[in-house]
Formats: sequence, C-alpha cells, structure tokens
Amino acid sequence: MDDHLYFTESHLAVREMVRAFARDEVAPIAARHDETQEFPWATVKGMADLGLLGIPWAEELGGAGFDTLAYTIAIHEMAKVCASHAITISAHTTLGTSPIVHFGTPEQKTRYVPLLASGAVIGGFGLTEPGAGSDAGGTRTTAERRGDRYVLNGTKRFITHGGVGEVFLVTAVTDPARGTKGITSFILTKETCDLESARRVGIGHRDDLPVMKGFRAGKKEDKLGWRASDTRELIFEDVEVPVENRLGEEGRGFVNFMQTLDAGRVGVAALSLGLAEGALEQALRYSTERRQFGQAIAQFQGVSFQLADMATEIEAGKHLVYHAAWLAQHGKPYRKEASMAKLFCSELAMRATTKAVQIHGGYGYTKDYPVERMMRDAKVCEIGEGTSEIQRVVVSRQMLREIGA
Repeated sequence: MDDHLYFTESHLAVREMVRAFARDEVAPIAARHDETQEFPWATVKGMADLGLLGIPWAEELGGAGFDTLAYTIAIHEMAKVCASHAITISAHTTLGTSPIVHFGTPEQKTRYVPLLASGAVIGGFGLTEPGAGSDAGGTRTTAERRGDRYVLNGTKRFITHGGVGEVFLVTAVTDPARGTKGITSFILTKETCDLESARRVGIGHRDDLPVMKGFRAGKKEDKLGWRASDTRELIFEDVEVPVENRLGEEGRGFVNFMQTLDAGRVGVAALSLGLAEGALEQALRYSTERRQFGQAIAQFQGVSFQLADMATEIEAGKHLVYHAAWLAQHGKPYRKEASMAKLFCSELAMRATTKAVQIHGGYGYTKDYPVERMMRDAKVCEIGEGTSEIQRVVVSRQMLREIGA
C-alpha cells in the first residue's frame, strides 16, 4: 500500500514511534506475560507515557490530539508484536472512552476523559452478558430508577479490563416493555483489582474516583489467546448510580453502543491485520534462514507460494482497514466497511498465522517462536466485537438497505 494514499508525515512518525516501542519494550516481555497471564503494567505505563491511550482525543481532554488513522496505525503496529498490548489500546480507547467523548455531557467529558486519555485509569465496556452475546439486545442487567439514582443488578461477561479497570460504560434495561429502546447506558466506577501494581507503576488508580458499592469484578477468564489482556466478569448487586452518571438519554444505550461497535470493529480489524503481518514477517525470516536439501526453504515453491498468498491478502486487508478508518475520520458512513474489514482481516489472521506455524514446521508448534502465540491470539478476532457470522449479517443488511434506497 502506498503510504501517501492515507498517511501524512505525522502518521508515519506515529508509526515509527509505535514500531520502536513494540520492538524494544514489548517484544522482550510478550511471551512471559502470555505464559503468566499477568497484566503488563510496566509497558502499559510506557504506552500511556507515549500518549497511546488517548491518541484520537483532543489535547484539551488530555489526549494526544491525533486522529483515527493514527490510532488505527498504533493498533496495527502493536499487534505485529503482541495482540494483548494492541487490544489494551483498542478496548480502552474505542470501548472504554469514545462513548463518553461522543455521547457524554460536558461535565462527564471533563470528569472522565482526561483520566482515561492520559492512562491515569483504565477503562472498559460492559455489553456482553451470559445470555446476550451476538444478541446484544438480549440484555438482562436491570437499572431501576429510584429518585436521583438508578439501582443496577446483573452480570456482564468477557469484559476486557474487567479487573484492572476503574471506569466502565455499561448497558442496563430501564424499560423492559420497549425492547432495545428500553436499554440505557451508564458510567460506573470501582477500584482496580491490582491496586499494588497500579500504585507501583503510577497509573491505573485514582483515589478521587468513587467506589460504587456492589460493583465488582468476578472471575478472571483463562483464555486461549490475548492472555496478557485482563478479561473478567462484572457483577452488579444493588449498585446505586447517580442520575448524572447516565450516559446519553434514557433508552439510547443500545443505539449508542452499536455505533461504538462500528468503531471497535475497525480496531479489531487493525489488530487482526497486525497479527497477520507479524506472522508473515516471522515466516519470511525463518524461511530464508532455515535450510533443507541444500537451500533455504523459502526457495521451495510450496513455501514461496504460501508467502505470496499471505502478502497479497495482507495488502488487501490494509486497504479495507484504512479505508474504513478514513471514512470514520471524515464523518462518513462506514458501518459496512468496518464490518468488511473486520470480517476479512480476522479470518486472514487465522489463515496467515496457521501458514506461519506450518512454515516453521515442528518449531512452529513450540514456544521457542512467537508464531504459536500469534495463532492462538488470532482466533478470538473471529469472535470478539461481533463474530464473523454477525459481520456477514451486517454487510448483507447494509447492502440490501442501499439497494432499497
């Protein structure tokens, strides 16, 4: 892809900064954190110091003052080295911060966005429930209005940053009779589950954020991939939430969160693209060094054709991802393009990482090389932020709407 098709010199500078940080700081610790499942507080602090947790937000809100393309670049580049770090940027920024930026009151923006954009605290997004995954409208968490407060009860599942985070945007049913139009979103706060580590590195906790009684993290998930990313339940037991913490109008929570997922899908597409490209880089390096039958295995057609297919599909994925990001940045409709990018790149990530393992042969099945971790990390890209099946539903529905129009 021609860099100048989408990128300015500032974008290229962001790319080089993220590449250097990923190579020098993240790559040396990625395998260890994958093994232990420990949240990488030290490198997350490094990302915060570089402004990577607030890339697209205005400087007056504590952000870096860049744009959607720069943010997409950061996820793409980080995922080449470690998907867990990439999803930390993506989930924190798009899911944990953007709803406040787009739907919050001026007071909410002033109160919460600088904390999140600077990385002072980690944010999360509570939509999925035990019985409401692809069917996000099946939300069962309830919010009952009692005077100047709402009382929340229920459970969320598979929440990125569920334990380490302190600011969460969650949906709950305020009017069961209205279906998805009876779902409202709220800003909730709790204490991080890892207070000692947060205090040690200097990010992740603020004493001035209220701890809402009855709001806590549940069990930590033991996952196939993204193992350094914190994923847990969120539990609400008679949690009293002030009316001023309602995010947007009552009944608008579902619509607003669906818009948030459009942006989130661009992020996961970029992450998937990074995984695929990182796998290709590993496969190229290994296949030019590994010799069999007197020559580098890259010289064998069975290997070279796999490399060519990976490179071709990655190039196509770049255009899908950055076209969707460009549309989002310029305020144009991009729901179909976001789903196309997410669908194509997530499935590409599985194909590319599987081929990379195959090219590495027996070594690819060991932890001596990062391709086995990349393959494990790739699988969830076809599931999270809407499964591949849901993406096909979104794309086909948008196509039919366009025909009808």
